[in-house]
Amino acid sequence: MLELAILGFLYDAPLHGYELRKRITALTGHVRPVAESTLYPAIKRLEKASLLARATQPGAVAAPRHVLTLTDEGRRELRRRLAEPARLDITDENRWFTVLAFLRHLDDATAQTAVLRRRQAFLEEPASFFYDGDRPLGAEELGDPFRRGVLTIARATSRAELSWLRETIDSLGG
Repeated sequence: MLELAILGFLYDAPLHGYELRKRITALTGHVRPVAESTLYPAIKRLEKASLLARATQPGAVAAPRHVLTLTDEGRRELRRRLAEPARLDITDENRWFTVLAFLRHLDDATAQTAVLRRRQAFLEEPASFFYDGDRPLGAEELGDPFRRGVLTIARATSRAELSWLRETIDSLGG
């Protein structure tokens, strides 16, 4: 998810590390804050793989800044990752939001639709956070108001997302 976010934000515009970190943190929120100790090794890996380039610019007030730019290979890699997201990228909400934030860079409507259909299929599978043996429990089956709240909120969120997915798939011609 971190590498995808780095590639996605740099696809939009060259950035220095601090600005990149701010944008990734805004996207992932408090759930998965991005530490410098995580971000900079990921940047180095992507740079070593020739997916991004680093240039030094003079600082306005302080030391010189390193500005990161996506290479042509980095652009191709981002589009590949968007076209072929891992299952976890489809099923994990934070990872899914990262894919969705940059899916516009996949400039083929058929490929975008295929990714959206995978998320749609996942959301349409019967599931719950709570089970009776192997049987998923619905909100109405729970006496605990807090667990019922979890399922009620999750159901409403899934319905809203499914509605958006259907509309978007239709608008893409899929």
